[in-house]
Amino acid sequence: MHQREEYDVKSSTRQKIGSIALVVENYDDAIEFYTRKLQFTLIEDTPLGNGKRWVLVSPPGATETNLLLAQAASPEQLNAVGNQTGGRVFLFLQTDDFWRDYQQMKANDILFIEEPRIEAYGTVVVFQDLYGNKWDLLQLH
Repeated sequence: MHQREEYDVKSSTRQKIGSIALVVENYDDAIEFYTRKLQFTLIEDTPLGNGKRWVLVSPPGATETNLLLAQAASPEQLNAVGNQTGGRVFLFLQTDDFWRDYQQMKANDILFIEEPRIEAYGTVVVFQDLYGNKWDLLQLH
C-alpha cells in the first residue's frame, strides 16, 4: 500500500479539471446528441483549421468541468470511440432531480442499459451516449 506524501501547498492554490476530452466520430453528430438529447449547452465551437474544432459542451447549470468533443483523427482514436474506459462507466452526470432528468432522457430516446436503482450513496441508472460510452445518471443522497 502506498502512503500519501504530504506537500506544502499554499492556501491560495486552486485547481480544477476544466475539460475532459471525449473522442467522437463526428463533431456535428456529437453536438446534436449532447445538446438535443441530453440538453447540454454548447459552450464553444471554434474552427482550428484542417477540419479540427474546439468544441465544448456542458450540462445545464454546470460551472466547472466541460466535455471537449474531440473528433477522432487516426485509426487508433477511432477504435477508442465508445469504449474509452474498456467497458466501464466513463462519466457521472450528477443531478439535483433524478426522476425529472430520467423521464426527460427517456422521452429523448436515451438508451438505458438497466432500471434505476437505489444505492447507499444515491439513486442511479446507467445509460449510453450515441457511441456506446457508459454514463451514470446519479443523484447523491
